[in-house]
Amino acid sequence: MADNVTSLFRSTAAHSPSMAALTRESGGDGAGPVDFCIPCNPYFPTPAMFDDMAGKLRDIITYYPSSADTITAELCSLLQLPPQCVAMGNGSTELITWIDHLLVRESLAVPVPTFGRWTDQPMETGKRVDMFPLQESSGFALDLAQYAEFIRARGTRVAVICNPNNPDGGFLHKHAIVQFMDAMADLDLVVVDESFLEFADAEAEPSVVQEAMLRPNVIVLRSLGKNFGLHGIRFGYLVANPALAGKVRSMLPKWNLNSFAEHVVFMLKEHGTEYTQSLQQVRRDRLDMANQLAALPGLTVYPSQGNFLFVRLPVGSEGTVVRDRMLTEHRILVRECGNKIGSSSRFLRLVVRPQVDVRRLVSGLEQVLYGTRRGAAVPELGTGTSYSSGTAAVDRLVGATNGAGMRMAQAAPAPAELPQAAPQSAPAAAYPQPMPQTYPQAVPQGVPQPAPQPAAPRPAAAQQPVPAPTPVPAPAAAMTPAMSPATAPAMSPAMAPAMTPAMAPAAAMTGPTPPGVPARGGLTAAQVRGATAPADLTAAPATGWPGPGAWPNAAGMGQAG
Repeated sequence: MADNVTSLFRSTAAHSPSMAALTRESGGDGAGPVDFCIPCNPYFPTPAMFDDMAGKLRDIITYYPSSADTITAELCSLLQLPPQCVAMGNGSTELITWIDHLLVRESLAVPVPTFGRWTDQPMETGKRVDMFPLQESSGFALDLAQYAEFIRARGTRVAVICNPNNPDGGFLHKHAIVQFMDAMADLDLVVVDESFLEFADAEAEPSVVQEAMLRPNVIVLRSLGKNFGLHGIRFGYLVANPALAGKVRSMLPKWNLNSFAEHVVFMLKEHGTEYTQSLQQVRRDRLDMANQLAALPGLTVYPSQGNFLFVRLPVGSEGTVVRDRMLTEHRILVRECGNKIGSSSRFLRLVVRPQVDVRRLVSGLEQVLYGTRRGAAVPELGTGTSYSSGTAAVDRLVGATNGAGMRMAQAAPAPAELPQAAPQSAPAAAYPQPMPQTYPQAVPQGVPQPAPQPAAPRPAAAQQPVPAPTPVPAPAAAMTPAMSPATAPAMSPAMAPAMTPAMAPAAAMTGPTPPGVPARGGLTAAQVRGATAPADLTAAPATGWPGPGAWPNAAGMGQAG
């Protein structure tokens, strides 16, 4: 495997090779690596449930499944949801695809980094994706007031929130999301992706499923494969008002759910206790795993409410090197996040696993990050920086626009002298610098402010001049002050359905944005990638998450009765 591991990652269209591909490369034992990459529940289904499925394997794979309506009705009976408000898909990705095709007309806003299909899918169909950068200096916390200002300034028509967010596990309380949903009532659509919410314990009943069914423009997306530890079965569902859910349901194929999905759904009513216990165990493991990783020198662990932890490697460590060495030397698969927009190769997402696996992970990281037995984890720095977003659409856009959202002109011959920088009193028509510092930083409690570091000296090599780009209007709205994480967010002018002054620039720029310009005067993909603070942060506290009080059922709502 050692010779082929890098080529395996480069040849796949996904962020990582499949477990089947890794198992084939592992040699004669037929065993794959310990999986800290794919975020699923390691405690469910139980061994007895797997034995039951194994005994019925011939029938499951031989015969057609029941219709999606039959399987959906059984799931809704279990979750106490009206079937007319639910649409089941072949994984949440199928539902995201249909949401994009049916309900996203021109533009979609999403905080980054996040699940890649929320950025890639709309771009693949020619939509404008307005990416709101989550700041490393604030622990990747999403400030909903600033996000609302961002949406109003750009005139975005669809807003997405992932709660908890992937890959950092950031959590938003239910009351804040409901307030945001009501403030965005004039948008075409608000999507709340709750794919990992079952693993949260910061709130007893965190889901907004019940609220979504009462609103005309809200969809809640839920995953079953992640909660049940069965990614290979491919099943998920959305909840919305009957009109929205019916619109998506009417477009789904007749047999979009397979026989394995049907068998698992009809098993669930007999295994509710085991499922609840599995969620509780994952939450305990998450706290223990965070404590062990935070003890590694230079490693930053961000608090998470998902079944994964987002970690920043020590200064100088390169994630792809760490990933490859962990796989080849220790047979451990980790998720390197360099191909996530808004992240970099210095970050890993590590799935919560049992303690015996975590001890093996920590031991491997100690050898790779700090040991010298087989070479350092830090490669020699080259003269240039290469980055692949993981999506051809983003790479073509950045290549064609010089990362500034405008088409590049033919480079002119190098003059004898480089042009001087524009003075501070340049007219407003000059192209603004949409740096992330424009947005106030919302620093959560417990995360110390980073100390400023001296800027690295510029290389002395001469640079080729770039022709002046065509001016792009900057958003007129200023961001609101950062919210205090300890209190409920105050309603900002942007968080109101009625027309606000921040909406005026967007109204003046109606119609689709021209090709090559991903946002109206906003951040481009290349700029979002660099939108993290260069200063160092100390490790985020790994304790203090609320203890379990009441556990949500499979719908994320309170228990029946």
